[in-house]
Amino acid sequence: MSEAPPTILLSYGYRASTCGYCSPPGVRSQTETSVTVGAPALQLSCEMYQKMVDRGWRRSGTYNYQPRMIETCCPQYPIRLDAHKFEPTRNQRKALYRFNRFVVSGDSTEDSNTMDTTAAPIVSDAEKKGKNGASSVKSKPRKQVFSLVEAIHASEATSISPSSPPPLHKFEVTIEPASYTEEKFELYKDYQHHVHKEEEKKPSSFDRFLCDTCLVPQNIPYTNTPGPGLPTQYGTHHQLYRIDGELVAMSVLDILPNCVSGVYFMYSSKWEHCQLGKLSVLREAALAREIHAAGLDSMKWVYLGFYIHSCQKMRYKGDYAPSYLLDPESYEWYPLETCKPLLDKHRYVCFSNPSHSCDETKKPALIKRKQSELTDVMYCQVRNRTLVAIPMSQISAEVWKRYSDDLLYTLDALGPHISREVFFKF
Repeated sequence: MSEAPPTILLSYGYRASTCGYCSPPGVRSQTETSVTVGAPALQLSCEMYQKMVDRGWRRSGTYNYQPRMIETCCPQYPIRLDAHKFEPTRNQRKALYRFNRFVVSGDSTEDSNTMDTTAAPIVSDAEKKGKNGASSVKSKPRKQVFSLVEAIHASEATSISPSSPPPLHKFEVTIEPASYTEEKFELYKDYQHHVHKEEEKKPSSFDRFLCDTCLVPQNIPYTNTPGPGLPTQYGTHHQLYRIDGELVAMSVLDILPNCVSGVYFMYSSKWEHCQLGKLSVLREAALAREIHAAGLDSMKWVYLGFYIHSCQKMRYKGDYAPSYLLDPESYEWYPLETCKPLLDKHRYVCFSNPSHSCDETKKPALIKRKQSELTDVMYCQVRNRTLVAIPMSQISAEVWKRYSDDLLYTLDALGPHISREVFFKF
């Protein structure tokens, strides 16, 4: 991979806001119980953002933030899915078969058998064996092994053989760099209305939230020739789902060196019966596998955002396995199944050291650092179109006094290694 562009962060530090997870449906809490550390980016390399998401950061537009887990009302644990070991459950496969049958024949019933590649009750590797490796299927003839990539593409217009009967619907999926269009905005308005009961969405809010990005595109170093449907650059992309030319759903994805990171997914109320949200996770896992197969060996994961155990509607992300949660103190990944018993007992859980788990919220003291110690943390200015960096230890006392708390919160959230690799601007 070519040299990554420099990352320039603005240090917003500690922020408290209302929580959208623990309030009753349609009611916004008036208390500021959701606590984060924020650091908007003027520009952010995809390599650096990969490191940040592995410390619990996420982005919304150009705004990057890390929840302060022990302090916020609804702890948000980053969750990732192993795309290579993932085997869809029977219900997830059924949703995919039903959708494929609908595209091909308009029939979404479970017993329809209109197309072998979309309807056959395929047996996965995990279901082939029972306990002790013994076969659980003895009397029936062996069905073909389930292939996620093949099943995902089976009903796409480009995958259906010209010799096959023409499908009832034309289904197309394309991926492109993030950009604003009226078509995408109309889909967003419809989704926000029928799912989140929000009215009067403005184009500027959609553009800022799901089109604007701080990630700097960079060529993906494939060692093989990528297929026509694969992205050629790291960065923010829109994956568009169209049926008979109509935009019915869209994923906002960050393609990073180690993962496909889901930012947002929206679908048309007209097509809600197709369970497109469930299928989008399967498609992202298939995308990660295809990128890996094209020669990007580091591509292994699908990042699903945050898993919020205290919010029932956010637990669905745990339906995809094997998934892992990020420890809020050691920043190591732990299998979700081993985390759940602790999450059932405590509001805040430290998986690496369960004795740190607790039910109450706490505000840890800010670790003060002297300005003179920050010789390896860089402050930057742009002079004559040139990036000029000086150690934070050399900025004026006036600037330090004004911004030091925000900076120290940010340094703590980023950790020492990332803090030394980025530039800060006030």
